[in-house]
Amino acid sequence: MNLDMLLGKKSKNDVLNAVGLLLVPARTTIDEGYIRLLEQHHIHQSEIMLLDENTERFVFNPTDLVKQASRFSQDLFDEVKATKKLPMSEINNELLPIVEQMSSHSDVFQLFESVKAKDEYTHQHNIGVGVLSTLIGRWMGLSESELSILTMAATLHDIGKVHISDDILLKPGKLTAEEFEEIKRHTTYGYEILKNTPELNPRVSLVALQHHERSDARGYPLKLQEHQVDPFSRIVAVADVFHAMSSKRPYHEPLPFHEVINEMRKGSFGELDPEVVSVFLKMMVRHLVGSRVKLTDGRWGEVVYINPHDDTNPLIRIEGAFLDLSQERHIHIQEIVI
Repeated sequence: MNLDMLLGKKSKNDVLNAVGLLLVPARTTIDEGYIRLLEQHHIHQSEIMLLDENTERFVFNPTDLVKQASRFSQDLFDEVKATKKLPMSEINNELLPIVEQMSSHSDVFQLFESVKAKDEYTHQHNIGVGVLSTLIGRWMGLSESELSILTMAATLHDIGKVHISDDILLKPGKLTAEEFEEIKRHTTYGYEILKNTPELNPRVSLVALQHHERSDARGYPLKLQEHQVDPFSRIVAVADVFHAMSSKRPYHEPLPFHEVINEMRKGSFGELDPEVVSVFLKMMVRHLVGSRVKLTDGRWGEVVYINPHDDTNPLIRIEGAFLDLSQERHIHIQEIVI
């Protein structure tokens, strides 16, 4: 799509350049001046989400939607346990529209905060991974038909946990070797449930099976090599790891923002697809400018500039003074303040 085709349309979210400079504010009508500005900053059309004014009539609260979707996920698990079947009509008509709506929220960090699991983990995780995967898919330029399949697959990626005991899922301490082996079986359990649901695209069951596979062939359950893993499974793997590290779980507190980013880049949870990680982190960092942050030394400030060569250590304004985190290597961003 040529950028000229954006004339007269409204951007759904803020459009930022590579260093976080705001080019087009959210909900702004794009005119010829904005088109020239986007071209000068080499912005690709896939980075611009457009507002559909026929469907976006109000600003929604993502926290309320997360609670609603999490309750639906709980009911879904209970129904699958009882009937051994997926209620596809309810999933398509009630659950997925909520996940898709949340993923379009204009404030990325408010969205991240909303989908973090803070008390009950399993079902908040299902919804969080569905939302984050859909967001990443949009950032990667997937078509609407591809996004629909990805949203379904990501939201149902852990459906196999219906066959895992709550004693294991909710255990507050470290799992035994036997318990971990049972946890790992949720991938094959989920694959069996989904592949036997004729209404589903086959890629949905593949994501359930493959979302713990890794590019270095050290994942599970099949230790597949990168080229053997469906691209949607690679997207869901990134969303799964980010959400798990950012959330409160029975056995650990959420990791600080800078640690989550560093761990993902280092592949501490196994080698993730580098292209997916790059797109996710690049787009996330672009939204940092203007965000209020808490630093690891306890101070609060506002991100004013992203260093393109050291993007996780930006320039911070603190009460009229400036702190360059790329020069103060012992100070990091603890959390984004919403």
